[in-house]
Amino acid sequence: MKKIELICPAGNLPSLKTAIDSGADVVYTGFNDATNARNFEGLNFTEQELADGISYAHKKGKQVYLAINTFPQNDTYPQWYASVDKAVALGADAIILANLGILKYARDKYPDINIHLSVQASASNYESINFYKRHFGIKRVVLPRVLTVDEMKALRENTDVELEVFALGGLCINIEGRCYLSSFVTGASTNTEGACSPSRFVRFINEKDRLKITLNNVVLNDLAAGETSPYPTCCKGRYLTEDDRYFYSFEEPESLNVIEIIPQLIDAGIDALKIEGRQRTKAYVGTVTSILRKAVDSYYENPSVYKTDEELIARVNATFEGTKPTLGCYLEK
Repeated sequence: MKKIELICPAGNLPSLKTAIDSGADVVYTGFNDATNARNFEGLNFTEQELADGISYAHKKGKQVYLAINTFPQNDTYPQWYASVDKAVALGADAIILANLGILKYARDKYPDINIHLSVQASASNYESINFYKRHFGIKRVVLPRVLTVDEMKALRENTDVELEVFALGGLCINIEGRCYLSSFVTGASTNTEGACSPSRFVRFINEKDRLKITLNNVVLNDLAAGETSPYPTCCKGRYLTEDDRYFYSFEEPESLNVIEIIPQLIDAGIDALKIEGRQRTKAYVGTVTSILRKAVDSYYENPSVYKTDEELIARVNATFEGTKPTLGCYLEK
């Protein structure tokens, strides 16, 4: 029986090594520029760092996938082309792409490389997925976090493209690849610049016993002593209502945890579970990777009696930025 693949995040070389050593089958990352959708200051890989990371993974019998999944504007596309060239030259095991032009460039120039369709492409139906396979030969699609398990199963019945889903970490409700909230407030879009709510626009302002968090001078949260907040993004902002209450207008800051439904995801034909969090610490990567590895392995040891380990779930939940865990849309919308 082919086991479901465990895909883990790395924003730097120490995190990559930790993920591999903690049980990841694959680590995914990106270059330290606007060609990937986690382009935060001090994050991601230089060419030399990526070469070192790929070498480390391959020596351990593991793989590295590289995200080049943002959208070039006007005449900036040569930078994305160059990133594809570098990824191939360095020996990345798969390149995760979203933009049609970059997909065409990669497939035309490198007919034999392994291309995955990024979640940023927002392909959530089998006609779309099969279109990308027909024209660009994609091997796998990373599904947006908007589908139920039953819908995933229906996809599996209508495409032979591998299916990868998010399992742990931040929950994006805004149909990845189609959200413009950050662009609306800051002028910097995740899809073009690679960072949602770039840190240069974020301010933490102490006012007596309260902490005000702003994004480009727009207040996203006002915290009393003892209150916490995830990284400030527009969708998880708590905004002032007409009756002077702060309210999570889009969504409460929840985090995804699918450990309890691993059997249903495997039964639906999912090929890979992905952990969100390239922007998180090495400690986070090590903790969530080892826990999800243990959960997946326990399923394969005896699928018929898989039991949710409440201690494992609690340990994962303790790492989350969100205020509580959720299954998102996976069981119902």
